[in-house]
Amino acid sequence: MKSVKDLLSQYNADFELIESAMKKHFSSHVPLVNEVSEHILFSGGKRLRPLLAVISSRLCGRNEDILFDLSIVPEYLHAASLLHDDVIDEGLLRRGKEPAYKVWGNKAAVLAGDYLYARAIDLASQFGDTRIAEAISKTVAFMAEGEIIQLLEIDNPSYSEEIYDDIIFRKTASLISCSCKIGALFANGSEEEIRALEDYGRNLGMAFQIVDDLLDFTADEKDLGKRLGTDLAEGKVTLPILTALKNGPRDDTERLKSILVKKSSDPKDLEWVRYMLLKSGSLDYSYGRAKNCIDHALKCLEPFDNSKEKELFHELALFVLKRKM
Repeated sequence: MKSVKDLLSQYNADFELIESAMKKHFSSHVPLVNEVSEHILFSGGKRLRPLLAVISSRLCGRNEDILFDLSIVPEYLHAASLLHDDVIDEGLLRRGKEPAYKVWGNKAAVLAGDYLYARAIDLASQFGDTRIAEAISKTVAFMAEGEIIQLLEIDNPSYSEEIYDDIIFRKTASLISCSCKIGALFANGSEEEIRALEDYGRNLGMAFQIVDDLLDFTADEKDLGKRLGTDLAEGKVTLPILTALKNGPRDDTERLKSILVKKSSDPKDLEWVRYMLLKSGSLDYSYGRAKNCIDHALKCLEPFDNSKEKELFHELALFVLKRKM
């Protein structure tokens, strides 16, 4: 399998057009909004969501320059959600540097996030297709609901796997799914094509988040761009933790619950939790869940003819299982 760098390098021209559209549309007449927005928008994001929209449109037979203006809508939404999430979670590191709220304060970070949400919705409404506007507005609602559900469950370390799935669909997978869907809608794809790409994005997003939750315990901190154990330090219950609480011995699960409740950032606690997750089989189980999502994502590509674009989506899905950052 190609590395993700090699895989995406063939789309450098598209990334340049995406970047150009990002800079063209985000500008506000309020300088502080620009400062905070630039801090998150141009801090090294991979622009995969815009590329998903572009490639989805091409898979459905349409490729025009105006597509790049639409493709950046999910990236604005993603940046807005990161600004808000860092305030809520009190994150210490974002893409290898201080999060915006640490630099400008909570109020400025939240309001800049609000601006980016509004800018994204405004952009989406300019394409004359109510289906696109509806897809974006529903996704914004999903993302907010996911954050609220997670907030409600923060003191409940034993919530169900179904609730976990609902949270990660709303917070993460819904936006990746939407990225694919709006590309297909822009191209006036068939109902089968639109549904297939929407489902591909949903499964890709679910797998991405499960792997992300695994990496919080298994990655190299320099590769990840944030501290390991951040979910643990925030008392956040993810799939590896849920599975360990369900399957581990009572003494271990009680100790794990106490670490979650006190939101420990002690390296010794992190090391013990990593060992417990491995011993309980929760890491293997979580990886298996991610692989199952990727298997479903690959099946969603079957309606499309072989092409450079289809190969990208195939390789991208496989990469999610191999990612280290």
